[in-house]
Amino acid sequence: MKPSTLARLALKHTYNHFAEELYLHTGKDVTKPVTFYGLVNERCNVKCRYCEYWRLPQYKDEMSIEEWQSALLSIKEFVGTFSISYSGGEPFIKPGFLDLMMFCHKNGIHAGVTTNGSALNKKNAAKLVASHPWNLNVSVDAPIAELHDYLRGWPGLFRKLSDGIKYVREERERQGIDFPIIIKPTIGKKNFRYLPDMVEWAKQMGATALNFQPMDKWTPETYEELWIEEHEYDDLQRVVDRMRELKRQGEPIMNSDLVISLLTQHFREQSAPPEAMPCRVGMRDFFIRTNGDIEVCFFYPSIGNIKEQSAREIWYGPKAAEIRKQTVACDRLCLYTCLSQKTLTDKVKMGLTILNGQNKRRPVSQDVEADVPVGAAT
Repeated sequence: MKPSTLARLALKHTYNHFAEELYLHTGKDVTKPVTFYGLVNERCNVKCRYCEYWRLPQYKDEMSIEEWQSALLSIKEFVGTFSISYSGGEPFIKPGFLDLMMFCHKNGIHAGVTTNGSALNKKNAAKLVASHPWNLNVSVDAPIAELHDYLRGWPGLFRKLSDGIKYVREERERQGIDFPIIIKPTIGKKNFRYLPDMVEWAKQMGATALNFQPMDKWTPETYEELWIEEHEYDDLQRVVDRMRELKRQGEPIMNSDLVISLLTQHFREQSAPPEAMPCRVGMRDFFIRTNGDIEVCFFYPSIGNIKEQSAREIWYGPKAAEIRKQTVACDRLCLYTCLSQKTLTDKVKMGLTILNGQNKRRPVSQDVEADVPVGAAT
């Protein structure tokens, strides 16, 4: 990830910052989406205890790779150069996904991907790196195999993803292509005490940075065993304070200080505080669902379908106008990485965290699992 590329994208975010202020104060809408997400499939090959995708009775239709290509070109015609983050399900099990990544590279679209790491074998690592990804996000929930694999529902996954990260690093070096590897833990009862240890583990793995997000109540397990409860709030607050301290010390944590500080409020299920308002996702986010439906927030209905309308028509259409008003007024406390409130300063700091992490990579331990203490830091 080059500073010049970040600077060009920062200009778009700067424009939209002023467009958002204009909308909030006058109602005049000259916003454009600046944050793009592509859900390429709902199918997944692991069974995370806090996820519902793998147990859905049926899946939404999936756009073909050709339909994805048309959608991306429609977006580029509307906003120019942009970055998109792909996820699933598990994107790597969608036939043709790596071809889609290469299409993005050849068409000047910055594409990143979030994966559970199960498919990061040597062949896929080589093809991924050759596509010049914007970033690689790897979902890792604990710095020790037993706990991670329990939460993810796949024995052996921790070792598999650890090998996969190594393959990607080796290919990145061999091909001379640089991009960040970001570790993305999902926070809950079983693993929150390990968050400080995750920072050390990520550095030992040669990752660039970490981006945390709390789980929500989606599945029976999140209600019955994974939700952080009142008797644990003091412990959670101690971890929050430690994570804020680590961030101030320059550790590669991408979350803003505000988002970290609100973790306890999230598990208390409180509304968003004034400093996190108003919600701005309706003025900046563009979620592409597997079937082409477009959302600005997954708690609100679709604003159109990219197979039937252009990106420009969808963004300025009547459905989008109505949903935009509703999201601005929403006081839900959202700390998911795709929905958490980010100021222009927050975005700049996130970019600097990534650049600093790329410049400060340490040699990778031969046995990263053994290097992290088994006892959780608090």
